[in-house]
Amino acid sequence: MVRTIREAHRWAFSFLQQNGGQSAEDARFIAERLLRHLLGWDRARFFAALDEPFPEELWPALRRLIEEKGQGMPLQYLVGSQEFYGREFRVSPHVLIPRPETECLVESVLERADTLWQTAAPSVVDVGCGSGAIAVTLAKERPSWDVTAIDLSKDALRTARDNAARHKVERRIRFLQGDLLIPLVEGKERVDIVVSNPPYIPTRDLETLAVEVREHEPRLALDGGEDGLDVYRRLAAMLKDVVKRPKGIVALEVGAGQSREVASLLHQSLPHGKIDVVKDLAGIDRVVVLYWTC
Repeated sequence: MVRTIREAHRWAFSFLQQNGGQSAEDARFIAERLLRHLLGWDRARFFAALDEPFPEELWPALRRLIEEKGQGMPLQYLVGSQEFYGREFRVSPHVLIPRPETECLVESVLERADTLWQTAAPSVVDVGCGSGAIAVTLAKERPSWDVTAIDLSKDALRTARDNAARHKVERRIRFLQGDLLIPLVEGKERVDIVVSNPPYIPTRDLETLAVEVREHEPRLALDGGEDGLDVYRRLAAMLKDVVKRPKGIVALEVGAGQSREVASLLHQSLPHGKIDVVKDLAGIDRVVVLYWTC
């Protein structure tokens, strides 16, 4: 029996509602997105072709995708991409899915760097780069900057390199494998800007996360230890050996309720700096920025 694209969408929508715990609105969007992913179409083409036959050879792939989504697999992993700062980034279960609130971290760095370096080009390191969304975005937005990206995971670095190539900045970003800032400390290298979105979820809270996050995103990128601040403590202890003088920036994304503690850690490491706390669009303290000019 020949089934139309509309019928395929109706089946996928119904399955997700019944088996995936999705609301009607979410199920409708996810079904559409997965169908468009298989067909390689944009929304305009999709809605114009709803009454056309759905290719029979794609049914097994559609069933697999819908069933995996029903089991909690994030949509971004199923389609292999996520938008960040207006660009598409490849993602896989080896990397954390870029979140919209992390755009606040990028904007905080760009805004302050443009004030501190009006004529010169600063050097910046993205610590725990994951998909490379932050490093690639900074390289695209400021083509003159010297960008380094560090991650402990080889698989994450592979994804980050792929994204750099996708956005044609692979020759402008240096990728290093290592734990936090250790590659720079060991190489006795210093940079102007340190930016990072570290794991900040307390270990005890991991089980309360949505199944999409808890069971599918990398624990290494989520687990911040007993109070969520383990990585911040280790990172702060390395800063004095990495950041340059007389001016510089350290910008870190934080979880809800963590800004005061993270600000204190940064101030202990670099007491000459000034602290800003930046809220995200939801009004939550999201970024702690330490900067100095002397």
